[in-house]
Amino acid sequence: MKSLFRKGFIVLCSLWMLTGCGKDTQLIRQTDMAMGTVVQQSIYTNDVKDKITDDIIEAIEWQEQQILSRRLDTSSVYRLNETAGNTVAVKEELYDLLKRCVDISVSSGGKFDCTLGSVIELWQIDKWATLGDGEGYILPREDAIKDALQATGYEKLMLEDGQLTMPGGFVLDLGAVGKGYTLDVLVQLLKERETVTGATISLGGSVLTYGSKPDGTPWYVGVVNPHDSSKQLGVLSLRGQWCVSTSGDYERYVEVDGSIYHHILDPDSGYPGESDVKSVTILSRNGFLSDALSTACFLLGSEKGMELARQYEVEALFVTKQGELVMSDGMQAVFRTE
Repeated sequence: MKSLFRKGFIVLCSLWMLTGCGKDTQLIRQTDMAMGTVVQQSIYTNDVKDKITDDIIEAIEWQEQQILSRRLDTSSVYRLNETAGNTVAVKEELYDLLKRCVDISVSSGGKFDCTLGSVIELWQIDKWATLGDGEGYILPREDAIKDALQATGYEKLMLEDGQLTMPGGFVLDLGAVGKGYTLDVLVQLLKERETVTGATISLGGSVLTYGSKPDGTPWYVGVVNPHDSSKQLGVLSLRGQWCVSTSGDYERYVEVDGSIYHHILDPDSGYPGESDVKSVTILSRNGFLSDALSTACFLLGSEKGMELARQYEVEALFVTKQGELVMSDGMQAVFRTE
């Protein structure tokens, strides 16, 4: 079904010669669905016959189906969850990814935790938010949340010599890093295509800029106003390869009896996280870092979150619940309000 849906979007692909771009430079725009979200590509290439946009979608789908998904039985993460309680060998790519997740967990004081799958499954906020109607949604019971939390804890993962040991009942969930990590994979794919001179790829809440435009102007990446998601808060003006990830309480949520329950769950409480911010945007050369840190910094709040961003040498923009903008110096240099 996914492939048929994707082909339907390919029909909408726009292709034309750009004025002022040189006789051989073309812009390909394509919109697809992958990883349960919209994928938008704008690729500048000197070879219009190159199926780069299709290859990008295939790479995204491969990462989801073979590595990252906890739901698809074809994926490595799914198989690790099935063997929880045992010591198993892990593919090098995934082993390194899990090690990096644990590093973020340690640095964030546990606010980032890739073992939160059992709690995420209990809430099912992503599923209900996708349906677009919270009617009929039943909040998980407090005792059920406490029970689910017993099967979490990054510190209980044992990663050594290419093997993983985790307690029975644990459920790995890499949703907080999957899209950003996949952008890093796409960077390598783009580097292998000498005909590609520039690109932007939007994968859900994460965006990749790569190379340059033929006219030399910057890439512009909009930042949503979390207080009114129908509007932009401002724009990032970027040159070269960057990854931008945003996490906020306005993205995916359900409303029950007038209360909002968003999808960013706090590993300490098992409930949607509470801090002084409504959204966090992280700017980094690395997609994994931008994705993971946007989640961790949201839960930490603006003060501790900024400390974590500095530790990893990334740029950060916090939008507080009061509407204040808190930015790192590097973010201030590239961000302008609408």
